[in-house]
Amino acid sequence: MSTRTGDPASRLVVTHDETAHRYEGRLDGELVAIADYVPRDSKRGTVLAMVHTEVVPEHQDEGLASALVDGALRDVRERGLRVAPACSFVQLHVRRHPERYADLL
Repeated sequence: MSTRTGDPASRLVVTHDETAHRYEGRLDGELVAIADYVPRDSKRGTVLAMVHTEVVPEHQDEGLASALVDGALRDVRERGLRVAPACSFVQLHVRRHPERYADLL
């Protein structure tokens, strides 16, 4: 019997599925969270409108949505894009951490 260590949020692996227009969060290879977006062109470049965030019921209240959004926004920054937080969770997360994400809006 193996024992998993560390809280789930610290073990979440976030990847970008550009074809599906979403970020995915996996624990031990299992898809447990998604953040969908709609790419839009603007005068200031491409903007990803984050429209939906979801965590499977058995992993809610483990901080996975925050970890997923953090990973997604890191990727957005690395790619030189911007974000439009259309999803209520993403809006709240960005509002709670303006020092981290103001440059992406």
